[in-house]
Amino acid sequence: MSLPAIGSPAPDFALPSTGGAEVKLSALHGKNVLLAFFPLAFTGTCTAEMCAFSEDYGKFQSADTVVLPISVDSVPTLKEFKAKDKLTVDLLSDFKREVSRKYGTLLEDKFFSKRAYVLIDKTGTVRWTHEEAELGQKRDNVDLLTQIKALS
Repeated sequence: MSLPAIGSPAPDFALPSTGGAEVKLSALHGKNVLLAFFPLAFTGTCTAEMCAFSEDYGKFQSADTVVLPISVDSVPTLKEFKAKDKLTVDLLSDFKREVSRKYGTLLEDKFFSKRAYVLIDKTGTVRWTHEEAELGQKRDNVDLLTQIKALS
């Protein structure tokens, strides 16, 4: 499977978050949403990426965009990861791997997700996707914010 097609409706989902509540994608209509699939908590590139999201949290908010980092880690693991690195962004747990499968990011042989991004506009339509060729690579927030600006 591959990432959802540009111009297609984003597949809906509901996942538990480190904020305590379940996050339902369709409840976020009216805002841009950036899904950021990442392999595993406590790994180097993932830690750098989540810290960068936390540092630039205000920039994403100003762009009327909700950032939803998603990994296959459990909620308790993600809570520990969030606390350890003082992250301000809530993380979503796809422990059953259903959303990663639905979005075509799951590496079935490794049982965790590739690093991938899906930008969804205010109507719930997929507008931009990107999958990293290597797990150790990540998009710079400047690149991501440029893609968000292109929506308006």
